[in-house]
Amino acid sequence: MTSTSTRESIISTAAALIFEQGFAATGISRILREAGTGSSSLYHFFDSKEDVLLAVLDSHRERLEQEIVGPTRDVDLDPLTRVFRILGFYGTFLKATECRLGCPIGNLAGEVTDTYPRVREKLDQIFAVWRQAVADNLRQLDAPVDGPDAETLACFVLTVMEGGVMQSRVARSLEPFEHSVACLGDYLGRLFPESGPMKE
Repeated sequence: MTSTSTRESIISTAAALIFEQGFAATGISRILREAGTGSSSLYHFFDSKEDVLLAVLDSHRERLEQEIVGPTRDVDLDPLTRVFRILGFYGTFLKATECRLGCPIGNLAGEVTDTYPRVREKLDQIFAVWRQAVADNLRQLDAPVDGPDAETLACFVLTVMEGGVMQSRVARSLEPFEHSVACLGDYLGRLFPESGPMKE
């Protein structure tokens, strides 16, 4: 295994474990065991478990941009349809995991924000990427008179997504998420009646 592949294996293994069971519950020994490498390899790349998490978040940010946000930049789609495509990813993820895992970034935000300042900054950057992608689409629409601007609306959309995901995880049911997205669709449809959003 090359140096680069060893590092990537550690990051991907750590990501899977941390996103499933949380940061505190994920030990270095299990990461090493499941990645099939030794402690000397891990500490060659990372100074601490926190540094592993920072690398995991960098990787997640890249995935967010490439796999979730990027595919919605289809010029043939209505801007609101693109927004609901982003939301649709989380609905698909909830369904695939039977509402067990929720949003990994939201979960980490609740666990580590107050104790790991560098991690908090990374989480904030990831949320900013998400909001920016939504705001970019909303700015392509005619802004409602005296209505909220694109950045404010994007923050609201993220709040609906995170709240819906959290409630669905607790209820072990898609209904809270689906109801939240449906109400959001109704609200945005009223703000932008010319757009005809697709509620995916």
